[in-house]
Amino acid sequence: MNGARLVYEKKGDAAHIRFDNPAAHNALTSQMWHDLRDAARDIAADPKIRVATFRGVGGKAFISGTDISKFADYRTGEQGVDYERDIDTCMGAIDDIPCTTIAIVDGWAVGGGLNISSACDFRIATPNARFGSPIGRTIGNCLSAMSVARIGGAIGVQMAKRMVLLGELVPASELLASGFLQQIVEPHELDEAADALCRRAADNAPLTTRATKEMLRRMRYAGLPDVEDLIAMVYGSADFRRGVANFLTGNKTLPGWTGE
Repeated sequence: MNGARLVYEKKGDAAHIRFDNPAAHNALTSQMWHDLRDAARDIAADPKIRVATFRGVGGKAFISGTDISKFADYRTGEQGVDYERDIDTCMGAIDDIPCTTIAIVDGWAVGGGLNISSACDFRIATPNARFGSPIGRTIGNCLSAMSVARIGGAIGVQMAKRMVLLGELVPASELLASGFLQQIVEPHELDEAADALCRRAADNAPLTTRATKEMLRRMRYAGLPDVEDLIAMVYGSADFRRGVANFLTGNKTLPGWTGE
């Protein structure tokens, strides 16, 4: 994915991260994931930053998922375990940001996009935004325990089941009443709405924000089970290899799962 990059900048008391890979609907490459981890750690270490935003470039997607081309080389379940550990490290860096985080979603927030938006404290979306993780209808992989806890905690377990077990892409209009979305605004109003929310968040007492976020983080991940055997089972399966091959060839039909 030539030209795919993560753009990170700080202005005053705000930090801004943009996912810039519009040719692939802002799918995240491995380098972008690691740059995201490093940017999140830099934000966490800077006491001057009071609010951080996350946004996709191009107006069609927040993040459409992850570049899965490397999955074609996977042959063992342990490779999947290592991959999910790496994603947990990157996502954990977002969880650890002590200031208020805001996802600005215009278009698709799928797979990693759902995970990253769920890690943020607030989400603003346009009416055309769609959220989901249809991995059971595409490549046939699974999520880590941390990702399941993060997404389920933010969006609700039943809605998360719709997204993963049924492969639904849920429109923004269904996610406002639950509180997952702070606002739905038209695209031309997005900047103004985001700026207003940033200002309100930045004005909050920083130690109140830090302590509250850390309490919630500890409660969310307390006592998570060891699920690496389940991850290895899925990533080491013939179904996973079949799903990846099907996806990479652009085949839009279901892979024909066998459960093996």
